[in-house]
Amino acid sequence: MRRRDFLIAAAGGTAALMTGKALTGKALAKGTPDDPFRIYRITYRGRTPVEEGFDTYMAANGISVDFIERDAARDTSKLPGFVEEIRELQPDLVYTWGTGVTLGAAGKFDADNPADYITDIPIVFALVSAPVKSGLVPSRENPGRNLTGAVHVVPTETQLRAMASYRPFTKLGVLYTPTEPNSVAIVEELGRLKDTLGFELITRTFRIGDDGKPTADGVETLIGEIKADGAEWLYLLPDTFLGTVYDRVAPAALAEKLPTFGAAELAVRQGGALVALVSRYYSVGQLAASKAIAILTENTAPRDIPIETLSRFSLIINMDIARQLELYPPIEMLNYAEVITG
Repeated sequence: MRRRDFLIAAAGGTAALMTGKALTGKALAKGTPDDPFRIYRITYRGRTPVEEGFDTYMAANGISVDFIERDAARDTSKLPGFVEEIRELQPDLVYTWGTGVTLGAAGKFDADNPADYITDIPIVFALVSAPVKSGLVPSRENPGRNLTGAVHVVPTETQLRAMASYRPFTKLGVLYTPTEPNSVAIVEELGRLKDTLGFELITRTFRIGDDGKPTADGVETLIGEIKADGAEWLYLLPDTFLGTVYDRVAPAALAEKLPTFGAAELAVRQGGALVALVSRYYSVGQLAASKAIAILTENTAPRDIPIETLSRFSLIINMDIARQLELYPPIEMLNYAEVITG
């Protein structure tokens, strides 16, 4: 596959991110060291490179911020408490990480109980892969509510074509969390694409415990079943719970000689995937920060700020995994891919 197939240009506001639009010379009512903005930040599993990119971009543009840091620690039951605290503290902006956290803070755009969520304070999210399909907004181009953000996932069809360029397939395996709206939406999209692209979809779901939370119990058996059904790839979609159990999933897939393709950067850098086509987390944080700046310093309403992805994607190959699988990339792919080891 040629380089231009991966370097997909995004339209609109991403240009401001890529050019590093300077704001330091602008007189600010707030955002100075004497009167910093207050941003209430909710993460899901602690600090990631997304937050580093966000913070660095704000600082590079001369915006002073006091962050109120809260971590759900993989427990979404904490979110109602965070919502109450946000109402008490009245920050200038709320930052959310991931689909589950964002839904917990903002709710769906057509929620029957909007009073349970934050609707009167701007929200900027990062690491949400399907904001329309998960019900956060009716449209990415026109969010229509007090929320906008940055999408981190490369379009699904583009990922599938990259996967096929590395190793053609007729059967694709997916392991996902059935209680994550984002994951369900992506699996539904795969169901629509399978006829167009000519492959069979083999799915399994993580088991849900009595407490309603997903569990990794039996994950090796589930991956063995996917392999036994003939899957030629295991697609590691951007599933929040899946991201917490890469240490179980990747070794199980490797033992089955089943190559893995990641939709998120951590899947290949820390999760043991063979290959991934991704938007870099750090850059996603920068894109989210550019939207926060537009809200805080330019009085732009979030409803009028398009939800975007980055303009360039990165293909990353883990050569150690390729050697163990004895499944090496096409030579021409090495001209544009980033090769990592370990």
